[in-house]
Amino acid sequence: MSYRIEDLTRTPNALAAHYSGFRVADRLLLTGHSHQAWPDVAADGQLDALADAAAHVDGKWDRAAAKADEVADGYRQLLADPAGEVALGANTHELVLRFLSGLDLRRRQRLVTTDGEFHTLRRQLARLGEEGIEVVRVPVEPIDTLAERLASEVDDGTAAALVSLVLFETARIVGGLETVAAACARHGAELLVDVYHALGVVEVDLAALGLADAWVTGGGYKYLQLGEGNCFLRLPPHADRFRPVITGWFAEFGELAEEKAPGLVRYPNGAARFAGATYDPTSHYRAARVLRFRDEHGLRPAFLRALAQHQLEVLATAFDELALPPDVVSRDRRSSLSAYGGFLALRCRDAQGLRRALAERGVHTDARRPYLRFGPAPYLNDTQLTDAMAALGEVVRG
Repeated sequence: MSYRIEDLTRTPNALAAHYSGFRVADRLLLTGHSHQAWPDVAADGQLDALADAAAHVDGKWDRAAAKADEVADGYRQLLADPAGEVALGANTHELVLRFLSGLDLRRRQRLVTTDGEFHTLRRQLARLGEEGIEVVRVPVEPIDTLAERLASEVDDGTAAALVSLVLFETARIVGGLETVAAACARHGAELLVDVYHALGVVEVDLAALGLADAWVTGGGYKYLQLGEGNCFLRLPPHADRFRPVITGWFAEFGELAEEKAPGLVRYPNGAARFAGATYDPTSHYRAARVLRFRDEHGLRPAFLRALAQHQLEVLATAFDELALPPDVVSRDRRSSLSAYGGFLALRCRDAQGLRRALAERGVHTDARRPYLRFGPAPYLNDTQLTDAMAALGEVVRG
């Protein structure tokens, strides 16, 4: 089955019936940038996990591994990287931590990032800074020169540059990351790109973006509707020379590389080098089933990008028509909506106050610092989007 854009913008939305558990047709769930609803088939995946555990006990792990392979393959497709090595983890923090532990921070004590990164990077890098690692935070503004300014900070003492493809507060797409990749290659530094806020609303093709040699992390909790516990780290071709200090015993399951010296901890080649340890495989059962659902319903990157752009246009137009006082709430009009990911960020005098007032009216949004964020999703129709924005007008004027 496949849909046209108009099938999902009219009332009723043709996809909404598949999300009955989350009651998406009856609620104004504009939290798509933070937590999209799960399709009903997610429950089938979770029940399959229980059935396999009950039937096979410890023998369930072979079946769990097959589900993990499905999830990893799903991420390869989303990254347009069919041969890529993909390590899975419960969250991006554990994967980024293993990546950081593989850097030579004794010899290269400099990390370059931005001041607009998600908390996974913000907090961990801040803590490393307290321990003597030099952390350079490049201001995200002006956004049009961010990649160039990041690249200029990379030098021979830099271990890695770490940046998002889509900024989590504002949804702005960071262009020109191939410039950062080239600077890292010149100076022998690594590049880690976070695509968490891109997958599902922005088409990602690593080769086309100039990121074939980059480390790439992200997950499915947000736009992909996979729920918790489904994150990944895509390894670049040169990853087999990395020996992460933070290493789990699951890394011993693969074919072990030959020891280079007696007594050294050995690592397998490929994604297993970054494996963790015992985990709850239910998340992969759920994710594998949801990924199949998305494929069955034609919810693929190009279609989802077009739909996201349509929904942003509906929200932005409805907001502009409200003509609200800009000192209370405003949006950035410096660039076209094509420069943004999957949500509309409104700069507010009191973003949290507006979020709470909207919630009292049944409109679920999200707020981060000065930004109130309206996050649409494929199962919402245009009327739901305009109703949500009309509620904002009532709140502000009230």
